Amino acid sequence: MEPLSTPAIAGLLVEIGQRLELGGESPFKSRAYYTAAENLLSLGEPLPELIKRGKLRTIPGVGEAIAEKIIKLYNTGTHPTLDRLREEMPVGVLDLLRIPGLGPKKAAQLYQDLKIASIAELEAACREGRVRGCKGMSQRTETKILQQLEMLRRNASSCHLHIAEERTLGGLQRLPQLRPDWIRVEPAGAFRRRCEVVNEIAFAAVSREGANGDALVEELSIRVGDAGNFGAAWIAATGSTEHLEELSRHAVSKGYKWTEAGLMKAGKLVPCAREEDVYAALGLQFIPPELREGQGEVELAATGKLPVLVNDDDIRGILHSHTDYSDGAQTLEQMADAVRSRGFQYYGVADHSQSAAYAGGMKEAKITSQHKLADQLNAKYPAGKFRIFKGVESDIRDDGSLDYPEEILARFDFIVASLHSKLTMPRDGQTRRVLNAVANPHTTILGHMTGRLLLRREPADMDVEAVLKACAKHGVVVEINANPHRLDVDWSYHKLGLELGCTFAINPDAHDIEELDLTRYGVMMARKGGIPKERVLNCLDVAGFTAFIEQRKQLRRA
Repeated sequence: MEPLSTPAIAGLLVEIGQRLELGGESPFKSRAYYTAAENLLSLGEPLPELIKRGKLRTIPGVGEAIAEKIIKLYNTGTHPTLDRLREEMPVGVLDLLRIPGLGPKKAAQLYQDLKIASIAELEAACREGRVRGCKGMSQRTETKILQQLEMLRRNASSCHLHIAEERTLGGLQRLPQLRPDWIRVEPAGAFRRRCEVVNEIAFAAVSREGANGDALVEELSIRVGDAGNFGAAWIAATGSTEHLEELSRHAVSKGYKWTEAGLMKAGKLVPCAREEDVYAALGLQFIPPELREGQGEVELAATGKLPVLVNDDDIRGILHSHTDYSDGAQTLEQMADAVRSRGFQYYGVADHSQSAAYAGGMKEAKITSQHKLADQLNAKYPAGKFRIFKGVESDIRDDGSLDYPEEILARFDFIVASLHSKLTMPRDGQTRRVLNAVANPHTTILGHMTGRLLLRREPADMDVEAVLKACAKHGVVVEINANPHRLDVDWSYHKLGLELGCTFAINPDAHDIEELDLTRYGVMMARKGGIPKERVLNCLDVAGFTAFIEQRKQLRRA
């Protein structure tokens, strides 16, 4: 038989991990297979070469046991461990793991108690009221499962931005080996536009033979063009349908025609080797890929009014991050040192407040301890070069109040107010709740406004425009939560926020050192929403941010 492809092997590693979870194995053991699978998809060289040279264990997450399985899977298409696990449970049970909130224990229980071995069987059992007969499950469980199934149907082909990034990087490495006639390959599509969820991994390529058209390789979509017209091909492969329609209408107004082949004038193809050539020919500013959504960006480019977008290098400090004082993995000192080593000028710690018992929320004694430690650490940092700011992520209570009495709230430098519960509250009540939190003089930042979890949980229903107006009125900063499972508030509201006068903060919501680097996904969203650095709070240097905090404190006392 032909050796398995890298994506096929990665898929089988995921299957092993899932089956181990269903069998009750430690989640850490399963996670090792998931990590190895993800890293296979972003290899920098062909998997057969690594196998041939005995270098599999240089892949992060691949130890001796997993390396042996990869070799066996590559050569035979299976492995004794996988064969044994497949005998224990039908393949359809794996699909149940796609349902948010169900989990391996419940999926295994549904199979054992009701012999449910597919999503269709689970849906039928929920509608017939049979699931509530299983231990620990109820009518509410059935309702939630049906809601999640509907979400799955809507998002069947979608993946998160960071997953799309991994798949894109893997494709960039593999495609030149798979198609040596392609002398240039570039990312395109929804990932290049930095959409928060991506339905298709797309590329643009230059063919040595000068071929043009579309291709599909390993489920990757590619627009192929010759070198002399690659700019047009890349734009066509990147822009949304709406952007390309805007571009086409503008081209007509300038005496050109935008076609599948590229930019035409008087029936002849206009050579456009670079994207800049296309936009320049049409009298347009270069339109960054993130903005190519057909929301008026062509008109702005025609009048020279496109914003100068925020960049990664503009971010000067990290805000909204957790330590082992709540549910973070590292100490305050470790997190602060990691922030400092990355070249940032300040670290705004924001552990969970007391109501978040599930996350080890801080009681008063913990607050006192953390503030004392922050003072000690600040004393050893170079004055004016780096500073820890004392914050908290306060739960927004049901009535919109914050999670501590006045005298404790006043002890913090800043407060991130966030929704963590009652996300299904009716729209009017939810809006009033958030407006009350925004009006609280202690609220500095409104964290992950709608509480959404992409592809898993719908945003809380609220009047977002009213909330943004209130944030502008009260000087409350709107968070762009950079965790790729959140990316909240949605980029489509950024333009409205800018028009209303809002300032934003790009925050990683980090729970360990590695998650500090999630900040860049927030920058991607801010760019997509058209935000310049002047409207991002943590683009201020340490002196500017200190002044901002002092000003907010004065307003609190007023």
